[in-house]
Amino acid sequence: MHANLLTDPIGPTLVRLAAPNIVAMFIMLATSMAEAFYIGQLGIAPLAGLALAFPMIMLTMMMAGGSFGGAIAGAVAQQLGAGNREGAESVALHSFILTVAFSLLFSWLFLSFGTALYSALGGKDDVLKEALAYSDIFFTGCMAIWVANGLNAILRGTGQMIVAAGALALGSLLQILLSALFVFGIGPFPALGIAGAAVGNIVGFIVAGVIQLWFLVRVSPTLRLCFKGIPLKLSGFMDILKVGTMASASPLSSVVTVIIITAMMARLGTDVLAGYGIGARLEFLMIPLIFGIGSASITMVGANFGAGEYQRGVKIGWISSLSAAVLAGLMGLVLALFPSLWANLFTDVGTVRAACRSYLQIVGPFYAFFGLGLCLYFASQGARRLLWPVMGAFARLAVVAVGGWYLTTQPGASAEDFFVLISVAMVAYGLVTAAAIYLGAWTKGLNLQASQNIPKANS
Repeated sequence: MHANLLTDPIGPTLVRLAAPNIVAMFIMLATSMAEAFYIGQLGIAPLAGLALAFPMIMLTMMMAGGSFGGAIAGAVAQQLGAGNREGAESVALHSFILTVAFSLLFSWLFLSFGTALYSALGGKDDVLKEALAYSDIFFTGCMAIWVANGLNAILRGTGQMIVAAGALALGSLLQILLSALFVFGIGPFPALGIAGAAVGNIVGFIVAGVIQLWFLVRVSPTLRLCFKGIPLKLSGFMDILKVGTMASASPLSSVVTVIIITAMMARLGTDVLAGYGIGARLEFLMIPLIFGIGSASITMVGANFGAGEYQRGVKIGWISSLSAAVLAGLMGLVLALFPSLWANLFTDVGTVRAACRSYLQIVGPFYAFFGLGLCLYFASQGARRLLWPVMGAFARLAVVAVGGWYLTTQPGASAEDFFVLISVAMVAYGLVTAAAIYLGAWTKGLNLQASQNIPKANS
């Protein structure tokens, strides 16, 4: 499997690995859209409550699947790229234990401090109640999210993308069905309102996690997840934590960015907050699509860096990231030109639709920079060189924080002004990350002479 990653042409190999992930991510996109649609039918307060809780939900998903998931996949890929199956199996076991530990930490944090957090973000009365109804259920069961994403990362690191993508896709399809049943109370199922969407979410990830665990323990030909015979070492945990913690700075800064904007939107009224929540949801939903390409780049870059093929690894990172930029840019441009295609899916309230349309028209054309920066971040996890992608995310945060502070001092500042600020921040994110990697952030201090014992192929 990994020998092919070292020698096969880059473009076709990237497509082969990314295709199953992209299909799975489209299904997850449909799942999230369905969830927002269901909740939108309940009224403005539940929709605004979802917008309030959504950054915390996506932080969990990005940490589990993107940050620590990417660190796990990159570590597994590098071990296998170096021909060390024993080392890869050790990474798998240490990773599994870490995902359980992080799930317990997240449950404690958000169940203990959720009310204070959402109140600080501007949530009150019915909006706060709805946000907590979703959040409390989600974080009670968030072990399912962490474990399923951790197991998925192990599978992606081995290059077994079809199994990894298939398990998540099946869980997502189940979530669409169960969320409808529990939100509206169809048949024997109780009507739980917004909390029903969280129940469907958790059950879907439980199913995905069980499938992946069975495959890794019983079937996987590349490595097995073994709970006996592998010594637990502090260095094994620290190796994953070192990269995962650095990687976590990026989604943390992204979520803080959204939290700042969300708090500002809350001051402009419930309708604007709900409309912004629908529009901003597109960004969070692009993350899984970009991740479809990015996860393939993690595996390919990791395998090549593990084998000492650094120049080929860098080339893979650029090809994958420019592809993601084109995909995100096209989606953003289409919705900037036809914003009602998105806004009208979730609500029939005119003021909410207007706020969402304005967001898409202003921000949509700049999603290419978001796609570029984010995919380079994922590819950097394969290289295990994350400083500058993280700095790119902090550049975005700085633009929003400083610009947002300035706008709040201006009496006439409108939602459109904040949307322009978001666009400028996206450009900063993409350009800072791309410039740093172009100038050698991945290869500084490495021997760029590729291994002579690995045959070359056209790429």
